[in-house]
Amino acid sequence: MSTTSIRIPDELKKRITKAADARGQSTHALIIEAIAEKAALCERRTEFYDCAEQRLGEIADSGMTVDWSEVKTWLRERVQGNNVEMPKARKFLR
Repeated sequence: MSTTSIRIPDELKKRITKAADARGQSTHALIIEAIAEKAALCERRTEFYDCAEQRLGEIADSGMTVDWSEVKTWLRERVQGNNVEMPKARKFLR
């Protein structure tokens, strides 16, 4: 395990200490947890953007897409337990 020093503004340090105390944690544990959560969030966001870029490329290559209003209707029906056919992709119209 490595060590990293950071400077924390006094007001933030007080907030961290108060939050850690309320959870029965050390400030160190709370800070490590917060950094891990932020790293995971950044990783998920990167994965999301990569997936979006890939899908946009597929739409550009194929010219095919599904109208959002049809997808919303399909999703609502599925959530209600109805067995409905998935909307068909069509050529993208600008």
